[in-house]
Amino acid sequence: MPFNLPIFLTWLRVALIPIFVGVFYLPTSVMPVMMQNMVGGALFFLAAITDWFDGYLARRWNQTSSFGAFLDPVADKLMVAAALILLVELARAPAWLAVIIIGREITISALREWMAQLGKSKNTAVAYIGKLKTAAQMIAILLLLWSGPLLPGISTQFVGELALYVAGILTIISMFYYLELAAKQFKEG
Repeated sequence: MPFNLPIFLTWLRVALIPIFVGVFYLPTSVMPVMMQNMVGGALFFLAAITDWFDGYLARRWNQTSSFGAFLDPVADKLMVAAALILLVELARAPAWLAVIIIGREITISALREWMAQLGKSKNTAVAYIGKLKTAAQMIAILLLLWSGPLLPGISTQFVGELALYVAGILTIISMFYYLELAAKQFKEG
């Protein structure tokens, strides 16, 4: 297993998950709710930034590896799933939407693994629709974690829920996009 800064950043993202979740379980006498929201949101933001930064550095420094390519999406999915489950428990996100998003992540991860075993992993590489979905998810989760004032008269809860619904729609569209790509490969084969 190679070890370099991009892989370290990916491991850091995995290590942040229990800390991130734990912040929201601290007694309010230790950390008031608004502070939990700020610290939790900052930790999630840090994780989101390391997601972009580790991939950028791996490509720029030519430090890509099959282990890094495996670990990076796993870390992403774990962080997003933990955040969505937490938001459902905090009554800031609907459970059915979290299930759709997490279910899609598991489905597409399994599809990519299967396609890799068939030697066709490039056929399910990340597409633009997947990047849009991820951006909408990250924005929605950050806003819902913050759960404080955004601008006078604008509720982060409302904007976050709206962004989460957009992410949900993009989640479904991107899932069918990837499933269609895989189906074409089986028809050709």
